[in-house]
Amino acid sequence: MNGFVNWLTATPWSIALHESLYMYSLTESVHVMAIMVFVGTIAMIDLRVLGVAYKEAPMSQMLSRILPWTAGGFVVLVITGLMLFYAIPIRTWHSIWFRMKVVLLIVGMANAAFFTFVVERDKATWDLGPTPTRAKISSVLSLTVWILVITFGRLIAYNWTDCDHTTWPFMLQIEDCAHVPLDE
Repeated sequence: MNGFVNWLTATPWSIALHESLYMYSLTESVHVMAIMVFVGTIAMIDLRVLGVAYKEAPMSQMLSRILPWTAGGFVVLVITGLMLFYAIPIRTWHSIWFRMKVVLLIVGMANAAFFTFVVERDKATWDLGPTPTRAKISSVLSLTVWILVITFGRLIAYNWTDCDHTTWPFMLQIEDCAHVPLDE
């Protein structure tokens, strides 16, 4: 992966995006707005499943109205997230926060797939009635994962663990920095 991020960072489009006066900031702003749409709509669904909010709304109606917004937010989120990675690939790849975010993204997507293809399959039986325990567990996991994804995503911007600041051998190994020469 190091060879790929080194190559990617030297491409003209990566350099242009990173050095652009407006495009990087615009991309980051759109990314944050997409997070609001994506995670906001997921939170609405999770809070409904947990019985904290929207108790009178049938689950099937809520999902049919909210999920298109969730999907749209996700598409914009992925595109802008890839652009942000593309702008600063080396630093992003070596960030422990980025790596933790990617793991949590995988967990979040697996949980969403589980909810969609297993839990939600019988939503007609619990549309207005008691919510199954596995749906509640999925919702708590969802809220937790997306809060952590946002937190770790925000921490990527800080260089607490960049290769040139890390001296612990353990962190150098985790961040794939063992081969990167450190500035003395």
